[in-house]
Amino acid sequence: MKKLYSGFDLSAPLTSVSMTINGPAPIILAMFMNTAIDQAVERYLKEDPKRWKAAQAKIDALYSDRIKPKYQGPLPEGNEGLGLGLLGVTGEQVVDLETYRRIKEETLAKVRGTVQADILKEDQAQNTCIFSTEFALRMMGDVQQFFVEHNVRNFYSVSISGYHIAEAGANPISQLAFTLANGFTIVECYLARGMKIDDFGPNLSFFFSNGMDPEYSVIGRVARRIWARAMRERYNANERSQMLKYHIQTSGRSLHAQEIQFNDIRTTLQALYALFDNCNSLHTNAYDEAITTPTEESVRRAVAIQLIINRELGLNFCENPWQGSFIIDRLTDMVEEAVYKEFEAISERGGVLGAMDTMYQRGKIQEESLFYEQKKHDGSLPLIGVNTFLPRENAGETSTTIELIRSTEEEKGHQIANVETFRRVRNGMTAVDEGAAGSLPHLQQIAKDRKNIFESLMEAVKYNSLGQISRSLYDVGGEYRRNM
Repeated sequence: MKKLYSGFDLSAPLTSVSMTINGPAPIILAMFMNTAIDQAVERYLKEDPKRWKAAQAKIDALYSDRIKPKYQGPLPEGNEGLGLGLLGVTGEQVVDLETYRRIKEETLAKVRGTVQADILKEDQAQNTCIFSTEFALRMMGDVQQFFVEHNVRNFYSVSISGYHIAEAGANPISQLAFTLANGFTIVECYLARGMKIDDFGPNLSFFFSNGMDPEYSVIGRVARRIWARAMRERYNANERSQMLKYHIQTSGRSLHAQEIQFNDIRTTLQALYALFDNCNSLHTNAYDEAITTPTEESVRRAVAIQLIINRELGLNFCENPWQGSFIIDRLTDMVEEAVYKEFEAISERGGVLGAMDTMYQRGKIQEESLFYEQKKHDGSLPLIGVNTFLPRENAGETSTTIELIRSTEEEKGHQIANVETFRRVRNGMTAVDEGAAGSLPHLQQIAKDRKNIFESLMEAVKYNSLGQISRSLYDVGGEYRRNM
């Protein structure tokens, strides 16, 4: 984690990190928070050459009989290596406890970003659930409780996601209805734990996909209207909690391997949908993502789409260019009505969790996906360069000229060796006392006693790998099994 974020000041006000993690989200989030804290400790030590020299002596003593971890290969241009100074150690090992606690609290109050962690849509549309649904929801609540108690106000504890619901095949209405329903379910779960609506409401964010359908042009308008009304009238939330913050990622499903250069055109139009609908943030997909991990060139083109719209397209300087448009107002009302109708269907099945027991959401997504694929196949849904207006040569063929990006065997070997070294060195630090904070038995006991698991995870990730922590929590919370 320290290597991944090296060179990025995670405490800087202009730094915001979005992590799509899902199943193991609380564990990865704990790793991230510790990375940010250790960065701040490193910066504190380097402010005084004497402090840094003393810290280096402590680190050298810890690794007197073993190889010290290091970054493999040259650093990218412009990367000054922030975060790499404390590889293999934690901040509390090189500064006094009072200083560490002060830096920790200051960092937690500054760090910005979001973690997806939406276990409901994972059951409904994706397949990265690892813990039982009940246990995963409990850990989501533990994360938010920790955020409330430690004044973590700039980091969203969950990104309630419709993107993967849409990518799995849902139409715009189902995506929006399922996502908002999941959001209200999470609100009810947090309230049931005793948290106050205005303590956690601002820490919730949303994540939608968009596509070429006209309904996507109003998805944000409808979401904000429904969310604000419910938060105000049902939960008596304050004005800030009523504000729905949402991120848009252009549709991955609309990217096609045939005539991939056309993908940029689709992405541009989807970006216009998103920006004219006043999304809070936007991710534009690279045109070659239908085939491989984006290249530097394709990512630059994807970023350029946003830059050109924001800096060159004059209409985008208007805050709400579609306000008052008949078709937009009409679409907004129609989509809102359709969403409420879907809410009724979910309610009749016992709410979100009850509907999940009968796989209602998953079944509906699959039906809509099949409908789309049929229309795509028979040509009734025209896709330029895919099923209509094909080129004279190589019509409909998948592009094979792009180099696929994969990790080298050397890179894989380094990572395996790093994990083995971590287990050998760090695990031993908690082996003396199984009840010590950071040990796996202590983490399990915290979970059994129904105390805050995330509080314990903040310590456990310092000494144990992701796999070790996951396996230990399986014994308490159970592994995920889909209802059939």
